[in-house]
Amino acid sequence: MLRLDDVTKEFRIGAFGGKTVAAVRSVSFDVVPGEVVSLIGESGSGKSTIGRMILGLNSVTSGAITFDGRPVRGAKEYYRHVQGIFQDPFSSFNPVFKADRVFAMIKQSYYPAVPEQEWAERVRSALRDVRLNPDQVLGKYPHQLSGGQLQRLLIARALLLDIKLLVADEITSMLDASTRIDVLNLLAELKTRGLGVLYITHDLSLGNYLAERTVVLRKGGVVEMGLTDKVFGDPLHPYTRELLSAVPRLHEEWGDAAAVDTCLYHERGAAEGLLEAEPGHFVACAQLESC
Repeated sequence: MLRLDDVTKEFRIGAFGGKTVAAVRSVSFDVVPGEVVSLIGESGSGKSTIGRMILGLNSVTSGAITFDGRPVRGAKEYYRHVQGIFQDPFSSFNPVFKADRVFAMIKQSYYPAVPEQEWAERVRSALRDVRLNPDQVLGKYPHQLSGGQLQRLLIARALLLDIKLLVADEITSMLDASTRIDVLNLLAELKTRGLGVLYITHDLSLGNYLAERTVVLRKGGVVEMGLTDKVFGDPLHPYTRELLSAVPRLHEEWGDAAAVDTCLYHERGAAEGLLEAEPGHFVACAQLESC
């Protein structure tokens, strides 16, 4: 469905834009229907830039992003199948309009011929699908609703389209713990319907909870990638180990990341790109800056 092939994104910097900095470096992975892929890394690792390129909000400097075999161009028909939800749900709503205006905009853009009564029932059905009571949210202004309710409204908006892929960028970071789990369980339920989800987060525990596969980013490049139980259960890159060692554990003291004395990448004779250390489990050079 979605595929990134050797994608790089550079931004111009400096007073006259004479220099460039690479925010994303040669990234490749895919997302298939009915799968959640977790994109994990610290702030500044390039996660959100990748999400914005997939959504057509940033251009690609080199490489290619394709959806169902076609280049991503951010056209209207593309957004019928691909939608994004971002960290701050309040920023997605105009505070002077009632929250359900987002549904009216979908009708105006994609379903102008649908009768009003039929559309109203579709909206109510989509709201029930995301476990919202239509009578409690329709007709309300954004400030009258919680962050969790607004995030679910945005998911319901996506469901009204023929959506195949959802880019979820830090969508739970501003929610309280109980609401966070509700939203994650909703995403897990939606993937059973065939929806593919790219879940962008810096929270490893949430990524582990939700995703079948995990991609770990560092400084714009992929350092480890594979099935989530492999990446979390047997992390091969020191950066992944460092991230996992920083996750708080009840009744345990925090430990330091394990030191890596040798570079598995070069021990296995890899020349470039990612090394497949075991089937479906890929790792980058552990000493990239010094090798």
